[in-house]
Amino acid sequence: MAALVELLTVILGLLSCSSAALLPQSPLGPSPNQQFISPQSSTPLPLVVWHGLGDNYKADGLRSVGEIANATNPGTYTYFVRLDDDPSSDRTATFLGNVTEQVSKVCRDLADHPILSKAPAINALGFSQGGQFLRAYVERCNRPPVHTLVTFGSQHNGISEFQNCGDNDWVCQSWDGYLKRNTWSHFVQSRLVPAQYYRNPEDLQGYLENSNFLADINNERAGRSNATYKENLKKLSKFVMYMFSEDVTVVPKESAWFADYNKTSDEITWLKERRIYKEDWLGLRWLDEKKRLEFKIAEGKHMQLNEELLSDTFKRYFGANASGNERISGRYVAMER
Repeated sequence: MAALVELLTVILGLLSCSSAALLPQSPLGPSPNQQFISPQSSTPLPLVVWHGLGDNYKADGLRSVGEIANATNPGTYTYFVRLDDDPSSDRTATFLGNVTEQVSKVCRDLADHPILSKAPAINALGFSQGGQFLRAYVERCNRPPVHTLVTFGSQHNGISEFQNCGDNDWVCQSWDGYLKRNTWSHFVQSRLVPAQYYRNPEDLQGYLENSNFLADINNERAGRSNATYKENLKKLSKFVMYMFSEDVTVVPKESAWFADYNKTSDEITWLKERRIYKEDWLGLRWLDEKKRLEFKIAEGKHMQLNEELLSDTFKRYFGANASGNERISGRYVAMER
C-alpha cells in the first residue's frame, strides 16, 4: 500500500506540470452532424486523431489540428480519441491505465460512432504514443477500417529509457526510479502507460515474458503470434512513419521507424535488418514491397510541429485524391442531418 501511495503521489505531480502543446487554437469545422449517404463523392475520409502523453482531446493545440485538416481538405470530419469525456481525466489516462483495455474502449467507441461507423474507411493520425495505440487499433479490431495511418514520433519499437530528469526534478526522479525498480511487475505493467511500451534490448527476456502491450502488438513472442494483426496491417493503403530529427524525448528516437538500438554498443539496427521485417511478423515487409510503407523525417525536436508540415501531410496522405484512394469500395458525401 505504501508503494501505491508513493506512486500515485509521483504521478499526480507529473500531471500538474506536463504539457504537449502543438499549435495555437482556432475554431474547429466542419459540423459534427454529418451523415455519409451517397456512393458518389470526393469528400475526404473522416480523420481520427489520437494524442500523446500529457495531452487531452480538447487541448488547444490539438483542436487546431482539426482546423488545419479541414482547411487543407474541406469537408474533413475530425474525431479526437478520448478515454474519458472529462479532459482532465482523459489526460490522466495517458499516464495511468491498462493500454490493452484503453485500446478495446476505443475499438468500441469508433465502431459505435454514428458518423465514423457509416464511412467506408477512416484515416488515422497518431501523435507520439498515440501512434502505436492507433496501430494496435488497426491490428486488433479495425472497424471502421483504417485507410492511411500516419504517426509522428511514435514508439513503435518501444522506449529504452523512461524520461531524462533534471538534477533538481525530484518528482521525475522518483517516478523514474520507481519504474526502473518495478518495470516488469504486474502492478506497473497493468497501470503505468509508458511502462507498457518499454523495451530494453539488453533485457529482452524480461520484456517478452512480462510486457502487457508492446510485445503483443509487435508479434514478438515465439509461438504466440497473432495472424490477424498481420492481416489487418496489410489492409492499410499507406503506413507513414515520421521520426523527429532532433528527438531527445523518445529514446531511442529511431523507434519511430521500428529500429532497434543497443545502448551499450551504440548501434542501431534498422527495420529492414531485423527479424520482424525479414520474417514479416507484422506485414511490414509486405507493405514495403507494395510501396505502402514510408519512412519520413520531421525536422526538429519531439512533437515540434508546424502548420506547413501538417498541411503537406494532410494533402499528401488524407486528401480525397490521395494515393491509394482507389482501393476504397464506395465513395460517400457528407451531408447535414
